[in-house]
Amino acid sequence: MKPNFKYLLSGILAVGVHVAHAQDLPINPGPYKPTEESMKQYQYPEWFRDAKFGIWAHWGPQAVPRQGDWYARNMYEQGSRQNKWHVAHYGPPSKFGYKDIIPLWKAEKWDPDKLMALYKKAGARYFVSMGTHHDNFFLWKSALHKWNAYNMGPHKDVVGLWQKAAKKQGLKFGVSEHLGASYTWFQTAHRADKTGEYKDVPYDGNDPQYADLYHPKAAADDHDWLSKNPEWAKEWYGYIKELVDNYHPDLLYSDSGFPFGDVGRSMVANFYNGNIAYNNGNMTAIYNCKQTSNGTWVQDLERGVQDAINPYPWQTDTSIGDWFYQTGQQYKTGTEVIQMLVDIVSKNGNLLINIVQTPEGDLEPDVLKIVNDIANWMPQNGAGIYGTRPWKVYGEGPSTIKSNMKKGQFSGLSDTRPYQSSDIRFTTKGNKLYAFCMEKPDGDVRIASLGKNSKLNDKKIAKVSLLGSNQKLKWSQQDDALVITKPATLPDWAVQGFEIELD
Repeated sequence: MKPNFKYLLSGILAVGVHVAHAQDLPINPGPYKPTEESMKQYQYPEWFRDAKFGIWAHWGPQAVPRQGDWYARNMYEQGSRQNKWHVAHYGPPSKFGYKDIIPLWKAEKWDPDKLMALYKKAGARYFVSMGTHHDNFFLWKSALHKWNAYNMGPHKDVVGLWQKAAKKQGLKFGVSEHLGASYTWFQTAHRADKTGEYKDVPYDGNDPQYADLYHPKAAADDHDWLSKNPEWAKEWYGYIKELVDNYHPDLLYSDSGFPFGDVGRSMVANFYNGNIAYNNGNMTAIYNCKQTSNGTWVQDLERGVQDAINPYPWQTDTSIGDWFYQTGQQYKTGTEVIQMLVDIVSKNGNLLINIVQTPEGDLEPDVLKIVNDIANWMPQNGAGIYGTRPWKVYGEGPSTIKSNMKKGQFSGLSDTRPYQSSDIRFTTKGNKLYAFCMEKPDGDVRIASLGKNSKLNDKKIAKVSLLGSNQKLKWSQQDDALVITKPATLPDWAVQGFEIELD
């Protein structure tokens, strides 16, 4: 059963209007106040603008059944694919609920240091740990919520161990919170089968002793992505405050539009102020949510990309496959991930991609191949990625024609698409312009944007070289294009990068 995207969009793209006496919430002291006007002082940290590429561990107890995303919700949806699987393997959710899945998550093969070294090799400049998904299970050592990975399951401070490994490798560290949606998302646990042997037998979400996991039953009209219950908004605030105040991440991601109105502004002010104090006055904080920001946070697009250069830094979050491990799933190839990255960077964005872990915590051979394919490309081509900025146009070729663009999930275009060798993406740094062919050329490379008659480039082309190669290139600037003669040999990857020095 696929997630109900109409249900998601009702809240993810909506502006939160929830107010829960935000003036009473404790906020770290500092320059930021919980007001829109105060948020306008925000300046994007250069580390994020330069980093371009992050890796995410979207991982937790929902991986245990190996049945993909939203398992904790859908196991209570009678007749759904995941419910049928659950009943066949564990029994009906009236007898065996999500609380009984949690102890089965042992993470016995998880080696955060080994994985982080691999992710650094692949070129990631930041790493994001799941903090809590919609299942209301925390991956940090919480003093406020007993349902956490230190108390149960692997009995490890997953967030803390990921953070330690990231710092060891010199990566910036982030956490993702999906808790805001949990209050309505998890209401399926309060149901009962409508038919069959267990008809009308309540699921374990109805048992008061588990209300701290499944939440109390919501009001009948409280069913959007973000709850309108002000008490739940305040509870959410306390949990997320604990997370950021104890771990001091550089990045915080919310899986929603801007959450809970004034309560959300209090949360962001608390995060920004705490970050400034922790870093001795140096602001490193990035806040992600799925809403345009006008410069006060980083807009995130789930499984989608912008269709043009955005004046503000932004981020695509996506996965190489399903969000949680699923047996037999199809993954993106390393080439597709590289193509995504180049396209996104050309438009002033960053790519945050989930590398799917097994329930045990390791990576299977097909996933390792994807990461290693990226690791082979990045060291040779990173000059055109890291620290770059958009050029005058993001690219040229068939993929830039609006009619050829297919919409993806939520508010963006599809994060992957077929490319041709005539599809070019541009980035720039200093006096160097980088032009990436999105597929390996089978003939000479023609870049129309750099022809003599093009109005885009008013500088002299001094030198053209191929990233990852020592070959001397033959090239000429003609009226209609810069023409690069196809080299005798090309590096062994699909996306070819050219470095063009301009005088």
